[in-house]
Amino acid sequence: MDEHKESLRVGAAVRRRRRSLELTLSAVAERSGLSVPFLSQVENERARPSRRSLEKVADALGTTAVELLAAADPARTVDLVRADDTTVEEDPAAGDAFVVRSLVRGHHQMHAQEFVGDHDPGREFQLRNDVLMHVTEGAVEVEAEGRAYRLVRGDTLYLTGGVRHRWRATVPDARVLVVAVAEHIDAVDEPGPK
Repeated sequence: MDEHKESLRVGAAVRRRRRSLELTLSAVAERSGLSVPFLSQVENERARPSRRSLEKVADALGTTAVELLAAADPARTVDLVRADDTTVEEDPAAGDAFVVRSLVRGHHQMHAQEFVGDHDPGREFQLRNDVLMHVTEGAVEVEAEGRAYRLVRGDTLYLTGGVRHRWRATVPDARVLVVAVAEHIDAVDEPGPK
């Protein structure tokens, strides 16, 4: 047996597929012949379905077990990003260049980048999920929901999903760490039972 083989968290893929089809756990349970508590445990990674159970879930969701496994999240991943892994972006209109460094690579639940210098200050962002901005060097101005925030070294601004915002460096070589819940993750609150 290969001890280095990465196990997959299929529950997140099941949840994403179920939600994209706007199905309840009860509906999937009825279609698959599996219990709601078991399906809930699968989605929350507290139970691993057998191959046969996964096929039943896949059938209920109009897909295949292979596709669910392909969409699964890695359970344990170690990824090192070295300090010199950078990309230089240039704004030909302004003649400026800035450095962007992705701090998380691949298909993960978190997305993180480090920006050095300025970027297009006119670009407005509206991310589906929450985002955190942390100034590691220099200073920036962030405009969010019609209000301006001046952030200096060590300051952190947290924005919930859907908040429109833009930012700009106010000093040369400012460094901003931007961390967000990845777009493929459904991190919005579900309405509770009525």
